[in-house]
Amino acid sequence: MASQCPGQDPRKITISVHPCPNCGYAVEFFSDEIRVKCPSCKTYVTKERLPTCIEWCKAARECIGEERWKALMEQMDKKD
Repeated sequence: MASQCPGQDPRKITISVHPCPNCGYAVEFFSDEIRVKCPSCKTYVTKERLPTCIEWCKAARECIGEERWKALMEQMDKKD
């Protein structure tokens, strides 16, 4: 039986909008995308800070375990 991350379920994908650094156009990102080409000026746009799945996925605690999830979240809080 193949295991698939529950966060990869296409029914749970979210959309966010980030400005193009070149022209300011509002570029839409799906939660599973890292970079997108701006429809206006064709520049590649990346999210400001690339989130890890443990930050946005509701199943992260189940996937990696409660202790490891807490430790990783604490590390990320220290970096911000």
